[in-house]
Amino acid sequence: MSENQTPTRSRVWRAPVLVLIALVLAAGLASLFWFDARQRIESTQGELARRLRDIEADAREARSVARQAQEATREAQAKVGQLETRLAESQSQQLALEALYLDLSRNRDEWQLAEIEQVLAIASQQLQLAGNVRAALLALQLAEARLARADRPQFVPIRRALARDIDRLKALPTVDYAGMSAKIEGLVAAADTLPLAFDERSERPAPAKEAAAVERGFFARLLADIWNELRQLVVVRRMDKSEPPLLPPSQAYFVRENLRLRLFNARLSLLTRDEAGYREDLRAAQAWIQRYFDGNSRQTVDALAQLKSLSSATVSFEMPTISESLDAMRGFRSRRERTPG
Repeated sequence: MSENQTPTRSRVWRAPVLVLIALVLAAGLASLFWFDARQRIESTQGELARRLRDIEADAREARSVARQAQEATREAQAKVGQLETRLAESQSQQLALEALYLDLSRNRDEWQLAEIEQVLAIASQQLQLAGNVRAALLALQLAEARLARADRPQFVPIRRALARDIDRLKALPTVDYAGMSAKIEGLVAAADTLPLAFDERSERPAPAKEAAAVERGFFARLLADIWNELRQLVVVRRMDKSEPPLLPPSQAYFVRENLRLRLFNARLSLLTRDEAGYREDLRAAQAWIQRYFDGNSRQTVDALAQLKSLSSATVSFEMPTISESLDAMRGFRSRRERTPG
């Protein structure tokens, strides 16, 4: 019995020891696990704290960048507002400048058209009253050149009317009224120098006869003087050809004045395009010169040649008008004034 009890006691003692060992091992293992877990937790906490610090730094930097972006946005909005204001001002100024330009352009066109119309009106008066074709043609060409420089499509009808009037004036026969008038003025100035066919002057004895009379005696000289006096009292002329009438100095003055008057009338008829009066005055002037002035004188021959040349010219013809250009200009201005804007 005692041998059987001993093993039983030893087994009973061994069990607590094993439990204790197991507990110690479990506690050790638990300590190891706890220590390892604590280290891991601390490491994780440190990592989390570091990351939190990084996140906070990033957040602070992001907030700073956001504030800067907000400030930049506000500044940009302020600049955009200023730009919009300036753009609106610029647009309003541009509109005002465009309106001013249109107004100035319209006023300039009105002034130019009014000036051209005035020039054409004066040229029309000169053409109808004085027959000044050259002045009318120059006025039409000037008006056409100014409208051509403007290069406006609305001026095309006016330019066409001007071109037609220019062609009509260029088709007229060329008459140098200024040159013809200058020739007549030259004849008027030469009227005082034309030699008369007969001047009532006392005939003077020849120098040789006077010398011979000096050599003669007293009675011979006395008889010669008496004979000279008788010759001055009685003049014998041949009447088989037309002779110029005797003209005392007072009547010679009136002959020249009448000739000058005829030439003046011819010049006036030339300027007024009175061809009948012009030719009649020139014919009378030719007859006057042929009757009273020396036909053998060079001056007389030249004067008669000039009168013949002047008489052969045609000074009167149907004068056209430039009413088409005037009507086109006035019609355009009237329509423009009725059109607003």
